[in-house]
Amino acid sequence: MRLTLAALFLAAAAPLALAPASAHQAAAPVSGKPVPKDQLLKPPANAVHYVVVSDAGKHGDQWRWQLPDGRTAYRWSQELRGWISEVDQVVTFGRDGLPAAMTVRGVTMTGDAAETFSVKDGKASWTSTNDSGSAPARGYYLPAGGIGLGSELLMYRLAAAGEAGVDLLPSGKATMRLGPTLEISGPRGPRTVQLAWVRGILAAPMAVWLDSDKRYFADIGGISLVPAGYEGAVKAMRERQEAATAAEVKSIAQRFLTPAARAPVLFTNVRLFDSERGRFIEDQSVLASDGKIAAVGSLAAMSVPAGTRTIDGRGKTLVPGIWDAHMHIGDDWDVLANTANGLTSFRSPGTDLPRAIDATKRRKSGELLMGEPFISVIIDKKDPLAAQGSLVVSSEAETIANVRRIKDAGLWGVKFYTSMNPAWIAPAAAEAHRLGLYVHGHVPATMKPSEAVAAGYDELTHLNFVVMEAMPKAVVDKSNTRARMEGPAKYFKDVDLDAEPMKGFIAELARRKTAVDPTIVIFEGFLTQDGGTPAPAYAPYMGIISPVLDRSFRSGGYPLVEGYTRDDYRKSYANMVKLIGKLHRAGVPIVAGTDGWGIELVRELEIYQQAGMTPAEALQSATIVPARVVKADRRTGSIAVGKEADMVLVDGDVSRDLGALRRVVTVVSDGYVMDGDALRTAAGYSGRPK
Repeated sequence: MRLTLAALFLAAAAPLALAPASAHQAAAPVSGKPVPKDQLLKPPANAVHYVVVSDAGKHGDQWRWQLPDGRTAYRWSQELRGWISEVDQVVTFGRDGLPAAMTVRGVTMTGDAAETFSVKDGKASWTSTNDSGSAPARGYYLPAGGIGLGSELLMYRLAAAGEAGVDLLPSGKATMRLGPTLEISGPRGPRTVQLAWVRGILAAPMAVWLDSDKRYFADIGGISLVPAGYEGAVKAMRERQEAATAAEVKSIAQRFLTPAARAPVLFTNVRLFDSERGRFIEDQSVLASDGKIAAVGSLAAMSVPAGTRTIDGRGKTLVPGIWDAHMHIGDDWDVLANTANGLTSFRSPGTDLPRAIDATKRRKSGELLMGEPFISVIIDKKDPLAAQGSLVVSSEAETIANVRRIKDAGLWGVKFYTSMNPAWIAPAAAEAHRLGLYVHGHVPATMKPSEAVAAGYDELTHLNFVVMEAMPKAVVDKSNTRARMEGPAKYFKDVDLDAEPMKGFIAELARRKTAVDPTIVIFEGFLTQDGGTPAPAYAPYMGIISPVLDRSFRSGGYPLVEGYTRDDYRKSYANMVKLIGKLHRAGVPIVAGTDGWGIELVRELEIYQQAGMTPAEALQSATIVPARVVKADRRTGSIAVGKEADMVLVDGDVSRDLGALRRVVTVVSDGYVMDGDALRTAAGYSGRPK
């Protein structure tokens, strides 16, 4: 998912382990527990106050104030669907306006937030569980974690620096380009704010809003950070921001989606993946013309039009366009990056209606370079724990009305969420099926997954909601909180997959052909990682996106629950991997999804191979199987004559190494032939993944 500036510093903050230092004085790093909430700094009544909000409501608060000794203090308090973040941060600025010392304490959804930074004798030093190191103090320290509002001074310096930019510590350089202005209203009356784009932190530009003095004002996205009282301005700011993004990305789409790019193309000497039969075939040729597959097989038997472009695939594998079955539509830069990674189709299980309609329309018009989306919209009960971006309902009638609203928007499915009233699922699912909509989602609290399937679910989203069948009632009843992660982490290691209730439940899923979207790569990161080394999903992308993300790729896993160890979590994760193998062998359809940025998809497949799938079976879960699930397999999902020309040429032998899928050479989407390196450059990458 697309990270906003706030999300980079907050929700995506790396879990940093450092014992608390009294009153935020510098201290040597030692292992210890996160500083508890009651020991964190408390903002005074006159502190500058920001709120963390989404369309679902308010999720948290951030404050800034000055301490008596002149240091700047920040505080963050948030609960997002049960995930708790309680953090404080204190910064000492030097005479040059750069951070000279910084400490961060508390806890986020990814664990201990503690981090230290200091400058002494011209040398900068930092410590986190992601990394530790030192360098000449020649830049603005960008913390691995920290608080979103704490980036305000960096934004001010970037606005003042112009094209010269600002050097970052530990490494990298950021620049800012100013965009359009907007008049908004708030508690102090009308004011002018300005959109700006920051490069050098992520692969693509990051949006931030400045006030009339070029100081940080707000960060707008799916979750926004705005001054208290300006919540009403979020919609207008988002619309202006999305329009500006669309204008920039439109020019990129027009560079790739040209008539010349759709001219006939012939791939020769390729190792072809036949997804229908689940096999790799050597020394094949494939001809595409007018957006369709025109011929497959021996080159000698083909009639190739004069002037056809030829691409030699010797040493390479040609596979159908890759699907990510669980990837929320981010902003326009996100979907561009996904295309660069070979994702020509995807399911977006939870996109708000306006974004879904707009993105689909612009893709059809050629203004947005994006794979074909199959979009479902979240419906959740009105509740403090309701999903952000969801359609919130308060009755069965409202639930059914919103199912019809989704159908009227021309979308693909309905996704129910964890705070839904279980009694509303069956009638709403029945209406969805009557209208031809797909039904999937999280399992509502108090409801077992077997009950959700009986009520009409076509698919269970996330493997932990399959696991929930064997969880204690106390976990099931609170599955709309962090219990949905902590319960499986604690208890699943002791669940016998060959005994009840899992044995019978697996058989029932197979009998009904209920699909499962495991997103197991999430649980690998949450349950197995200690921090300090790159997670397997991200290691191949180190060094090609940004130095800032390189640090986040080393983040640790989900915080340990009292009385449990990381080894306990790893054992539960190992049993989850075994469960995928059991589901597959029983005949349960598995669709590969990430619930991430898309770059995790190949790792998802590698884990399926660990679970017992062959490389061909794993790749089917990201090609023909999701195409069948969305009932699009007659036109896509495999390389066959008459089907749409959705293909990816990758460097290497996928039959022996699924990791070769990361090394995208050529992408063919709807018949448009695009160079993988050029796509990555347009998306902000500096090279190919390893």
